[in-house]
Amino acid sequence: MTNEDPPGPPPDSSGSDAFAADLLRGHTDTIVLGVLRDGDSYGFEIYKTIRDATGGDHAIKEATLYATYRRLVKDGLIEAYWGDETQGGRRKYYRITDAGRAVFSGNVAAWITTRSILDTLLHTKDFTEGRQR
Repeated sequence: MTNEDPPGPPPDSSGSDAFAADLLRGHTDTIVLGVLRDGDSYGFEIYKTIRDATGGDHAIKEATLYATYRRLVKDGLIEAYWGDETQGGRRKYYRITDAGRAVFSGNVAAWITTRSILDTLLHTKDFTEGRQR
């Protein structure tokens, strides 16, 4: 038995995918609020909207989303109501509140600031222009 670390994933493989997924999960509240800014929606439809927006490359687990819905309702950032479907099961719909819109705007402003700082610190302009330091 050796003390060598097992080889990790290649740099552009599942490691970066896992990082992207973790980053998305860290912004789940803001993502859900952003989806609901476009109109009321039910739980699974929100899931599909998020998945489809990334071309199917990333999705937030349904269990994570449903916990998010409960938390956002409890915090007064969204409201839940039952739909009037004539076929199939009833769906619980969600709508953003004025407080939710305010939190969304604040979170987006914070994200833009954070992204700007990270772009500066990581020299991402060099990468987008095809240069590497």
